[in-house]
Amino acid sequence: MKFVIIGKNTTVTPGLKAAVEDKIGKLSKYFDEDTTAHVTLSVVREEQKVEVTIPVKGTIIRSEQASSDMYVSIDLVEEIIERQLKKYRNKIIDRHQAAGDIADYAPEENVDDDGIKIVRSKKFEIKPMYPEDACMQMDLLGHNFYVFINAETDQVNVVYKRKGDTYGLIEPEV
Repeated sequence: MKFVIIGKNTTVTPGLKAAVEDKIGKLSKYFDEDTTAHVTLSVVREEQKVEVTIPVKGTIIRSEQASSDMYVSIDLVEEIIERQLKKYRNKIIDRHQAAGDIADYAPEENVDDDGIKIVRSKKFEIKPMYPEDACMQMDLLGHNFYVFINAETDQVNVVYKRKGDTYGLIEPEV
């Protein structure tokens, strides 16, 4: 596993670098040797924050933790990443499902009739999966919603977080 360690408002000392490589390096058994972990160490006021992002096949494992001590933050983020990895490994049903193209299901252009300006557009690969797997992916990415092709209906669906740690599912009506 490779590391890209960046310091924001702080200097990455050899001790911090060694602590990151030691703690996050323990998780290398879950990854290929070419996998790169992006680690950002930052200090804002009294808060020592560690952000770790690790791209893996088809998803991104990400966590950020803050405390009053950078080494404690590193320990906390390592625990969260390991939990996410175990959850990811245990819940993926079939990694080799054929991927669909979102362009087949969405209109080609965004029309600007009401003076609404779209400032950012994002294209991504969309894969068939079950709603439960989509919820897991959404949690792993730290997003509030997730677009996917429902493996049961073969239609584009959206899962989203609701109040009270529950989830919602949006399905098109044909």
